[in-house]
Amino acid sequence: MRPRATDFDRRQLLRGAAALGGGGALAALLPAWARSQTPGLAAARALTGPEIRLTVDHIPLTVDGRAGHGIAINGSVPGPLIRLKEGETVRIALENRLKDEQTSIHWHGVLLPFQMDGVPGVSFPGVDPGETFVYEFPIRHAGTFWYHSHSGLQELVGHYAPIIFDPAGADPVAYDREHILVLSDYSFLHPHTLMKKLKQEPGYFNRQKQTVAGLLAGRDQPLKDRVDWASMRMDPTDILDVTGSTYRYLVNGHGPRDNWTGLFRPGERVRLRLINAGAMTLFNLRIPGLPMTVVQADGENVRPVVVDELQIANAETYDVVVTIPDDRAYTLVAEAADGSGMARATLAPRPGMSAEVPPLRPRKVLTMRDMGMDMSGHAGHGGGGHSMSMRDPKNAPQVKLTPSVQMISPMPVDRIGERPTGLEDAPGRVLTYKDLVALAPNPKASPPTRQIEVHLTGNMERFMWSFDGVKYSEGAEPIPFRLDERVRVVLVNDTMMNHPIHLHGHFFEVVNGAEADRQPRKHTVNVMPGAKLAFDLTADAPGDWAFHCHMLLHMHAGMFRVVTVRPMAHA
Repeated sequence: MRPRATDFDRRQLLRGAAALGGGGALAALLPAWARSQTPGLAAARALTGPEIRLTVDHIPLTVDGRAGHGIAINGSVPGPLIRLKEGETVRIALENRLKDEQTSIHWHGVLLPFQMDGVPGVSFPGVDPGETFVYEFPIRHAGTFWYHSHSGLQELVGHYAPIIFDPAGADPVAYDREHILVLSDYSFLHPHTLMKKLKQEPGYFNRQKQTVAGLLAGRDQPLKDRVDWASMRMDPTDILDVTGSTYRYLVNGHGPRDNWTGLFRPGERVRLRLINAGAMTLFNLRIPGLPMTVVQADGENVRPVVVDELQIANAETYDVVVTIPDDRAYTLVAEAADGSGMARATLAPRPGMSAEVPPLRPRKVLTMRDMGMDMSGHAGHGGGGHSMSMRDPKNAPQVKLTPSVQMISPMPVDRIGERPTGLEDAPGRVLTYKDLVALAPNPKASPPTRQIEVHLTGNMERFMWSFDGVKYSEGAEPIPFRLDERVRVVLVNDTMMNHPIHLHGHFFEVVNGAEADRQPRKHTVNVMPGAKLAFDLTADAPGDWAFHCHMLLHMHAGMFRVVTVRPMAHA
């Protein structure tokens, strides 16, 4: 069911405008879909095909009343909503108005010819200052997606926006109203300053380190575990690299004080299209007192599953439906996985309403399981396996033991059914990848004919990141696939960090225990610390494709590779 046009009366809208007060200037700079106290997408203007024009430029940006700098699409952060229909073809002209740097747009999760994918140096040269590039591609599928820069660190300061493809036929999701919620993180420090500080001191932004008082009070790790972590030169409280000590966490460009608000009528089914455009943040999202029914993951429909909370990793999208029974406001909480801050929004029947905002949860402390070193249950283990060589090449023969490899996990495990980081002890039902089941049978579900293993490697102390121990800048070889072959890819996380891994130009099926033709199809998958995760891929898109961690600074520091898909050579 498509949402009906809103019939909120004129007086309510005028009251909403008055309630904005000092936020009126902010609202004027935002596209209609992102403005606070709006009735939803039915009343929001979107850019539609077949011809669309976009510009990229610098703008002043205000977050929670403080002035900063942004790189904007069509003059706003976030950028305009593009809404198209499955079966259409669109031409999108991108003009670069930046004075001194290239720009680009990558259509995240969108199936298209590789020349239109928008990755400078891989699929096209990039868009120079003063130049215009025209993207042209057919819309081959439906769902919630987003688009963003793949040039430098522009994504970190505002170069991102949503894109929705409506299905050609009936939508299996029934709803009365819809809102987009784009989550992001923003720092008033320049992106390259963030990178420099992490290079100088990896825990620079971590203000949640363990203390002697915490040890004595029993809140922190036992002394023996703390000694073990110190011997590895790692900090079990360093969860996200960049934290709430410098970040403002945003919903649709609004900080927590700005309190973005989406309106509804009691009794309506409200579809929330959730997009994590954060550069370095996994968000744990909940609406206290309101269950959420997950109906879509990464633009693909899934069997409805009811949860109280979910983690949305960088670059993932989830669509959820909430039925709001009563005439009151609800707070939407998107808490950083390390507990250092939160984005906050409100769902309300009338403008100007708000609900209680819960306090931040206690900060998370990693364990030996997050290091791939949980030896409990194995005969003869020494209380954690710390005596095993973390650099034994027998554990991962294809990993090059370069300075960018701080450790190799001795015992990585399948954690696909485990609660995500920061939600281990959360009350209620928490979404895991094991809960996701494709709504319709996968079109290509034959068994894989071969398997490859890719290790996610890093050195926290030097803030160096790589695949299989080789940074992209060090001449990393492409990962080759034959056109239309079925391959099982096993990702092994040899680090203590979460890594949301994104493959351009393809969907893959996450191996999660579901029937082979019902494994969830995704384009981005988060690999937990010390974990291994497998997906099945049909390499059906010829060309050169980016494959990388979507923690932007991890990618920038080397966790990036090119995947090549080529027809099989004939003798």
